Amino acid sequence: MKQQKNWAGNLIYQAKHWHEPSNVEEIQQIVKEATHVRVVGSRHSFNNIADSDDTILSLGNLNRVLAFDKEKQTVTIEGGMRYGELSSYLEERGFALPNLASLPHISVAGACATATHGSGDQNQCLSSSIRAMKVARANGEIVEFSQDKNREEWQGAAVHLGALGVIIELTLAVIPSYQVSQYVYEHLPFVQLPGHLDEIFSSAYSVSLFTDWKQDAINQVWLKQLSADKSSVRSELYGALPAKANAHPIQGIESINCTEQMGVDGSWFDRLPHFRLDFMPSSGSELQSEYLIPRQYAMESLQVIGEMRAKISPLLHVNEIRSVAKDDFWLSPSYHQDVIGLHFTWKDNWKAVQQVLPQIEAAIEPFQARPHWAKVFTMPKEKVQSFYEKLPEFRQLLIENDPEGKFRNKFINHYIF
Repeated sequence: MKQQKNWAGNLIYQAKHWHEPSNVEEIQQIVKEATHVRVVGSRHSFNNIADSDDTILSLGNLNRVLAFDKEKQTVTIEGGMRYGELSSYLEERGFALPNLASLPHISVAGACATATHGSGDQNQCLSSSIRAMKVARANGEIVEFSQDKNREEWQGAAVHLGALGVIIELTLAVIPSYQVSQYVYEHLPFVQLPGHLDEIFSSAYSVSLFTDWKQDAINQVWLKQLSADKSSVRSELYGALPAKANAHPIQGIESINCTEQMGVDGSWFDRLPHFRLDFMPSSGSELQSEYLIPRQYAMESLQVIGEMRAKISPLLHVNEIRSVAKDDFWLSPSYHQDVIGLHFTWKDNWKAVQQVLPQIEAAIEPFQARPHWAKVFTMPKEKVQSFYEKLPEFRQLLIENDPEGKFRNKFINHYIF
């Protein structure tokens, strides 16, 4: 089998068998015959959450829209569809999703499985759009988890880490299309954050702060403003001034692969991501970590990270800070609480990053920091498990649907069981 890697190139998959099925029947047959199975989407996980010692299914061929219901405002898609293509389909029909992640290149099912998110005080993780999902279980049987039919199980299944089975279909809620304008402000003095962090995050539909921790300031603040709310556009932001040209989150990189800024109106899917679908967003080889922290500890956690800048900055491309609204999904880091996300895009130096991550995790440990399921982290499993009060119920859900553990791997066995 040809060697397969993840998107960033930092992980070589260990599976003996790699399949790219074209229909549900092929999926069912492969799953029934395999000893252990995991599923990959866009391969944007940075750890071994999607790896397998036996069989991997890639759903890239299953990328169609199956149904669109204008009256119910739902869309049903296959398990391999990416946000970029889905967004274009919805926009053509006058509809949209409430939010997107920074990349439109990622698969919908994979992003939802790991509680991936965008930003915005009122915006939940991407899993919140799910209304129903059909899953091929270990015996090939297809079952449905639905907000309407079995709500409690649906709350457990939405963020499933790939351990329930193969996602055959997803039904998502959609909303009327909307326009967004993007503004970038540069050099926000760090001293402004303690008194104004909440105001900054509430100043637009989606807000991201970027810093490389080389100075005592936030390098850039990206405000994604609903075009209907342009009256709230500011000439300055607590000392930060508007950028004079389009910017890239990482200092020194041209902005050609970034979505349009400078207040130019555009469709939601051309503004909510940071990067354009028709350009590769990578700054080169990289690693990513993220920690989701209860909102009340946002400022304290930033101050602690700032005190570590001498250790962090040399290894860092950029640190992005976002806000995410609470939800009801058992394994979501924002389960029943608003959170702040501290996202680190590291240079591709795992040896050095592996040494600094435990120091970061120890520093933010008092703030109940939860690692993103699909990024690199070193936190002990006991600590990770302690954050999820519904973990026993999730384990039981897995046992009921996959009693032999066919969809488990080293990651699931370590962090869940």
